[in-house]
Amino acid sequence: MSFRLRVLGLLMLVALAATAATGWLTLRQANRQVQETVTAGRQEVARITGELRTYGFTHGTWEGLSPTVAELARDTGQRIRVATESDVLLTDSDALAGRTPRALSGQPAVLVDARPVLKVPAGQGHRASMKQVSVAIAEYRAEVAYAACLTEAGAEVTVRPDGLGIPRYSTDRRPARCPAPGTDGPLAPADLDAVDACRAQQQFTVCLQRVFNSRVGPAAPPRLEVRLGVRNESAPTLAAAPTVAVAAGVALAVVAVGLLLSRAVLRPVRAMTVAAKGLGEGDLGRRVPVSGRDEIAQLGGAFNRMADSIQAGEERQRRLTGDIAHELRTPLANLRGYLEALRDGVVDPTPELLESLHREALLQQRIVDDLQDLALAEAGALTYHPADVDLREILEAGRRAHHAQAEAAGVALRLEAPEPVHVTADTDRLRQVVGNLVGNALRATPAGGSVTLAVLPRGELAVVEVRDTGKGISPEDLPHLFDRFWRADASRGRATGGSGLGLSIARQIVTDHRGTIDVRSEVGAGTTFTIVLPRAAERSAG
Repeated sequence: MSFRLRVLGLLMLVALAATAATGWLTLRQANRQVQETVTAGRQEVARITGELRTYGFTHGTWEGLSPTVAELARDTGQRIRVATESDVLLTDSDALAGRTPRALSGQPAVLVDARPVLKVPAGQGHRASMKQVSVAIAEYRAEVAYAACLTEAGAEVTVRPDGLGIPRYSTDRRPARCPAPGTDGPLAPADLDAVDACRAQQQFTVCLQRVFNSRVGPAAPPRLEVRLGVRNESAPTLAAAPTVAVAAGVALAVVAVGLLLSRAVLRPVRAMTVAAKGLGEGDLGRRVPVSGRDEIAQLGGAFNRMADSIQAGEERQRRLTGDIAHELRTPLANLRGYLEALRDGVVDPTPELLESLHREALLQQRIVDDLQDLALAEAGALTYHPADVDLREILEAGRRAHHAQAEAAGVALRLEAPEPVHVTADTDRLRQVVGNLVGNALRATPAGGSVTLAVLPRGELAVVEVRDTGKGISPEDLPHLFDRFWRADASRGRATGGSGLGLSIARQIVTDHRGTIDVRSEVGAGTTFTIVLPRAAERSAG
């Protein structure tokens, strides 16, 4: 799998996992907090309504309810508004707290009914049950009136339901005996308590009188409408700690994955860095291990190929320097020896000797010129003058130039060019290539053999062949044929084998013309050099 796809898949997996984990936690936390909020709200409502009902059930009246409401508001944090079903306001926690009453929430009012729930004994007839209900109603009226008067008098009221569910009230306070009116002087503490008790007794008596007067009216406290909360109250916010914890966990996971991924990426990069430093320090044998087929592996392979190319170039440069030194050392030593001998009078300056020395100097000049041409060609600085060229004329010029050499060697030099074939090329450079190939073919062909120059069109290409019937080239020598200073016949000297640079120069010239040069050979049968060039557009179109 591609390294890019692996990284993309890993990042997508991490992103999906992080998104899923965060979403799941947020949903779970929101559901839990909603449930907790709903449960807490129900518990608060149950507590508020329960304590209000207990107060009404215990005291038989809603008077004195404000302290209880204030305490509930402080404990629950709710705004509590208590009113009767006829919307008579009894108390409001905002007013009790000294603030302006806030707008009520849109929630419906909660009903609080302090009336007891009648418990009808099972197994009795309807008349008996109805009679008990009537008695219970009368007793409830009396008990509620009694409880209300006790509450108004400030007495501690204790309540317990009887078998029918009717509240039975009692108090530990005994009837007080009031001091005689007109008593002068300060009162003792005991007398002060007696005065307070007397006042409570009087309040209780007044209450009983009022109850007696209103016995025909409703006895139970009215039902209440309790409104909780305020309008636009902010909803509870989600706790940030779990979300932050998951985010931190996801971040740590991403960092861990990033570290693993960076190690996997940087390991081959680090190896390439070390190998590159080695190459820079002269260790041309440094390579990096390559495994897989992803981009990193391709980069490692490219680095190794670059290192191979650098090493091969360095070896070629070293070999070229050695070859140049070898090619020039011997002839220059010969020239130096003859010149010193002529200077010392050891040998006579005969015309034959001077002619030989001149030929040797020309040969050295040829080697230097070939080296210069090859260096310019490989650097892309060799000058070309392209023009429309008929390859048949190029081959004919090469045949004429080597005709005398072929006759002297007893080799037949033929031309096979049935039709004109045009290319866009530099005429002089192509003649240089053909001349080098023909000269090599004549030197490799014994007397009685033949060298054939052929050209033929092949679609949009032009194919030139130089065929000989010489002794051929062995397969192990073919890969080195275009190397500098390489000769197929090591026994040939510079005078008979050339400078060893001609084929290298020829290949570079053909390459610069967007063509190729190839060779095939069979030992004992001969060798064929094939040059393929693109045909001129206007000619190939016709």
